[in-house]
Amino acid sequence: MKKNVGSIDKIIRIIIAIVAGYFAYNVGFEATWVSYVLYAVAAIMLLTAVVGTCPIYTALGMKSNK
Repeated sequence: MKKNVGSIDKIIRIIIAIVAGYFAYNVGFEATWVSYVLYAVAAIMLLTAVVGTCPIYTALGMKSNK
């Protein structure tokens, strides 16, 4: 797969992953499904930042790297 996630985009994705993971772990939601959704968001953001490829960007023909 071609890399389509730039460095600034990677930093933003890592920050979103940290924030989502924090809220999923530390903030007590009454509905546990909210925590699961936040964990999933954190995992997806971290994975796409590490790999450098975003499937949504590929489907839309976008890229944030040069």
